[in-house]
Formats: sequence, structure tokens, C-alpha cells
Amino acid sequence: MRHVSKTVSPWFLLLLAVTIGGAVLTVIGTPQILISGTSVLLTAGVVLLVLGGWAVSLCLHEFGHAYVAYRGGDLSVRHKGYLTLDIRRYTDVGLSFVLPIVFLLLGGIPLPGGAVWIEQGAIRSRAMRSLVSLAGPAINLVIGALLTAAVALAPMSYGLAVGLSCLALIQVLAFVLNILPIPGLDGFGVLEPFLSMPARRLAAQVRPWAPIVLFLLIIGVPGVSQLFFEVGGAVYSAVGGDFSLAADGYDQLLFWR
Repeated sequence: MRHVSKTVSPWFLLLLAVTIGGAVLTVIGTPQILISGTSVLLTAGVVLLVLGGWAVSLCLHEFGHAYVAYRGGDLSVRHKGYLTLDIRRYTDVGLSFVLPIVFLLLGGIPLPGGAVWIEQGAIRSRAMRSLVSLAGPAINLVIGALLTAAVALAPMSYGLAVGLSCLALIQVLAFVLNILPIPGLDGFGVLEPFLSMPARRLAAQVRPWAPIVLFLLIIGVPGVSQLFFEVGGAVYSAVGGDFSLAADGYDQLLFWR
């Protein structure tokens, strides 16, 4: 890591500060909800913790892609600023940051956000190109597992536990969504280096709209949505997640419902 990047973006540090501020509010607001059943501070804290944490994870997800690409031979990612964790570097801020946050608030679905442009020809092997695609979703899964472990093992307030559990479930759902072998998603990128040229050409044709169709199916078709959340729930359970805490966190996050 020594020669990868000299600085961490202040924008990333700001997102981290928002996340920590939200965590503090959940702790302050816990006594209120335990006494009266409602707490504005707790709700505000969960919203800031989850949205801030999700934005932080977006940066880490894209950093994972870029770092593995750098190690695999694409030195251009350093000059593009991808290794500074600057969310502004990961394509358009509206599409990479605002739109995923809106989707998360509206339906609790972690829409993939951001992208890093990798010079595939500079990557030394097909296996390494596959790992570049795998790195982002893997980071989401690791974050989810670490958060569930923290909730299970560390003493903490109820508010902080529900906020972290909600964020952990969102990380797991992001992993499940991104790892699907659909053109335009990271899961297909894992397989693509090993596919035939005709298969790659076909994938290139459907890549622009395949993820959009998937998201519409998840949002609009109850059976597809149920299957998605069931698979995500199974993975969340496998990493030790507490569904009751995550559900309480979702209630706070989607308070407007």
C-alpha cells in the first residue's frame, strides 16, 4: 500500500464523520425510545449512520476494484485518483451517490453506485481480471460480516445495535445483488474473462439495460423481490446477523413509511 496513494480524500473523511455522528446520535437517543417508544434522535442517528455508512462502503467497494487492478498491472487507476477513496472520482456524483441513496431510502434496496474504469489490457491475466470484479462485492460482504460480529460481541446501546445491523444487512444485500452473473454487474465481470468472444459480444449488447431490467423486477415484481430478500437473508444469517435488530433498523431508516 505504501506506493499506492499518498492521501485519503477529505470527502471520504467527511462521509466517515457523518457515519460516526449518526452512531453517536443512536446512543444518545436510545434512552428516549426505551422510555417513550419514540425517539427523533435515534431515528436521525440511524438515518445518518446507515446512509453515511453506505456512502463509505461505496467508496471502499470501488477502491477494492481499483486496488486489485493496480496490483494486477493497471497503474492508471492511481493517476485517475481511484485510490484516494474520493467519491467524486467514481464517475458521476448523481449516479454514483445521490441515486443509490434515493433508492435506499425509497425501497431499502442497495443499488450499485459508482464505477472505476479499468484498462483491462493492462491486467496481466484472466484470473486477475476476474479478481478485479470480485473485489468490490467481497468488500461489501466483509463489511457486513464485521458489523454483525461487532453487534454480537461488543457491548453497545440498542440504537447503535439496530443501526449497525441495518447497515450490515444492506451490505449483504449489496453483495448478493452485485454478485449476480448479469452483464453490467460485478458477478458477470468475474466470469467474463473466461467466456468465448461471441458470448462477450452478446453481453456487451445487453449490458446497458440488463441491470435496469433486474432492478425493475426486484422493485415491481413481488415474487422476484421476495426471492432476492430471502437469498440476502440467508447470507445475512450465515454471517451471524440478527434479523430482529436489522428489521428495527429498517423501520427507523424508512421512518416515512
